[in-house]
Amino acid sequence: MSDRFYLCIDLKSFYASVECVERGLDPMSVNLVVADPDRNYGTICLAITPAMKALGIKNRCRVYEIPKEVEYITAPPRMKLYIEYSAEIYGVYLEYIAKEDIHVYSIDEAFIDVTEYLKMYGMTANELGQKIMSTIFERTGIRATCGIGTNLYLAKVALDITAKKAPDYMGFLNEELYRQTLWQHKPLTDFWRIGVGTAKKLSYYGIKTVESIAQASEDFLYRLFGVDAELLIDHAWGREPVTIADIKNYKPKSNCLSSGQTLLRDYAFDEGRIIVKEMTDLLCLDLTDNNLITNSITLHIGYTRGAEKPPAHGSVKLEPETNLDSIMIPAVERLYEKIVDRAVPIRHINITCNNVAAEECRQYSFFDEVNNIDRSRKIQKAVLEVKKRYGKNSILRGINLLEAGTTIERNRQIGGHKSGE
Repeated sequence: MSDRFYLCIDLKSFYASVECVERGLDPMSVNLVVADPDRNYGTICLAITPAMKALGIKNRCRVYEIPKEVEYITAPPRMKLYIEYSAEIYGVYLEYIAKEDIHVYSIDEAFIDVTEYLKMYGMTANELGQKIMSTIFERTGIRATCGIGTNLYLAKVALDITAKKAPDYMGFLNEELYRQTLWQHKPLTDFWRIGVGTAKKLSYYGIKTVESIAQASEDFLYRLFGVDAELLIDHAWGREPVTIADIKNYKPKSNCLSSGQTLLRDYAFDEGRIIVKEMTDLLCLDLTDNNLITNSITLHIGYTRGAEKPPAHGSVKLEPETNLDSIMIPAVERLYEKIVDRAVPIRHINITCNNVAAEECRQYSFFDEVNNIDRSRKIQKAVLEVKKRYGKNSILRGINLLEAGTTIERNRQIGGHKSGE
């Protein structure tokens, strides 16, 4: 089988670059931080410009970690604007490549299978990557970095380790080059899908390079990591059988819908109950909007830092499957009261609707009051229509107006950050 060629394109310091472009500034020479000034100095910087990275400042640092002698511009997050830029850049990809051969990995990163396009354009993968990057810069002012690989994994590693340090912001890897140039590279956490925990566990056994992973006993790795060892072993040799077509065709065996938030301060038990009810209400609307139902809900509560108490965790079954707030909110509230320690402050909340299925799969029993169910569904649909037309905060519950409530503020956010509107 002949080699395939993949591009992995990353938009350099995307949020910070957008803010610089909007101000007519060069992110390569200007110090700018994207962070919410309304939050305390412990807030994480969403992005910093390459100019600040050149000073040794880490990209996802907290504001207080920036050296005091460094002068910089603080730009509040504008998520809606970043999404608009990302959509425009996706439009650039579509000018060269069919959507079937593009996998959007994140708002600022995409994988592209260019194998079948090289002959058509009469270009090498490097030339086509340069052409796409140049078009992005001409249209938006955003600089990009490009990794090229003979599989998806190598393209990502070429981006993360090779391209970002290259003068032309491009890097290429095939399996042979990967073994020749990166088998001894450190630290292991520079490699895709090797986190701090995995690297620490490997280091305990003297495994500190990709080569040592490749040479290790496979039985030993399977005992250490279980089924995840297969991915670790394949990647150590530079192998990755999954293609973009495989990703597009993947159908999960089960689906879930989750919502989570980290609170800006410690919340008491009764305040936490308000947040849980708010979050469940929004999940009900999300389910209704997508014509979905769930048969159980899982609640995970994390306590304040330093609390000598493990997180509270539990699930409640819903019979029948539903998306109605009149059923889900009381069920989650009862679960909350059952599993949460009233004496320990709360800082993290996550709620998951499990085994989500299409609403037409709902099975009624003889005991269900169908008329009441239909009435509740119509009310939720009406609420959704009003919110879509007049804004998410156009209809609110009484609890949303309480001091502890966060829904009003969260409705002004995208992905937990200010939309910029």
